Amino acid sequence: MHEPIESDLLRTFLVVAETSNFSAAAQRIGRTQSAVSTQIKRLEAAIGEILFERGARGVLLTRQGIQLVPYARRVIDLLNEAAATIRSKPLDGPVRIGIPEEYSQTVLPAALAAFAVRHPAVEVTVSCDYTVRNLAALERDELDLAVVFDWSDQNKGEVLCIDPTVWVTSMVHRLHDIDPLPVATYRNSTWSRDFALRSLEQIGRSYRIAFIADTGSGLKNAVTAGLAVTTLSRSSIPPGCRELTAEDGFPPVDSSKVVLRRSTFRSSEAVRELAEMVREAFQPMAAPAMA
Repeated sequence: MHEPIESDLLRTFLVVAETSNFSAAAQRIGRTQSAVSTQIKRLEAAIGEILFERGARGVLLTRQGIQLVPYARRVIDLLNEAAATIRSKPLDGPVRIGIPEEYSQTVLPAALAAFAVRHPAVEVTVSCDYTVRNLAALERDELDLAVVFDWSDQNKGEVLCIDPTVWVTSMVHRLHDIDPLPVATYRNSTWSRDFALRSLEQIGRSYRIAFIADTGSGLKNAVTAGLAVTTLSRSSIPPGCRELTAEDGFPPVDSSKVVLRRSTFRSSEAVRELAEMVREAFQPMAAPAMA
């Protein structure tokens, strides 16, 4: 029966795996080379497998060592997260955040749920609404944070990512070949008129309004069912649908920036912490966009 694996041994193992050298690992963690070697031997004894192949110029991971790396990282990351959570000062008070419907079921739920678990005393209120309404609520001191689309290059707030608006069609129905083009659009939307419909007018494409909705979900339902083509953020194209590109005769509608705006009326540590978690939630989208 093997001994339990100590987290300190896993930390040393990861440093050796990164440096491929006991001496370099010893310098990094502030121990002697002999101490590092002893720790690795203890870890190998606890696991019952050889983790490194020794050579004249350093060490290389064995097959078992390669298998251990991701598990060791998960253990250490979890321990670090637990320590940071326990040591952090408890946060309380209200935080009000506005988010677009496009991200209410994709990017942001995990961040908001993680924040609620980490800071159970903070009362989070979420407003899922259009950009114009969330910006107005921010100006009226009804929100502390707002994730909004900026298609006018106002350069206000922190850019989280670029998420262009594109024309979208069903993969099953070829509605984009119909003339006039059946279009699904938002009800009473200046953006739809100034950007979506104007993009069709600029290329001389005739269209008719075939479906009117108050929400992005309504537009998705329309395009999925084959009732019309519509405009959606590229990241929110539903299954069974695809982007209409220049090869299909459709130009991009805009290159919307997704921006985090903050209230000028008040702030708090809870607001700053939630802003950081929102920023992290958009990182996977930001990296490809900026490449």
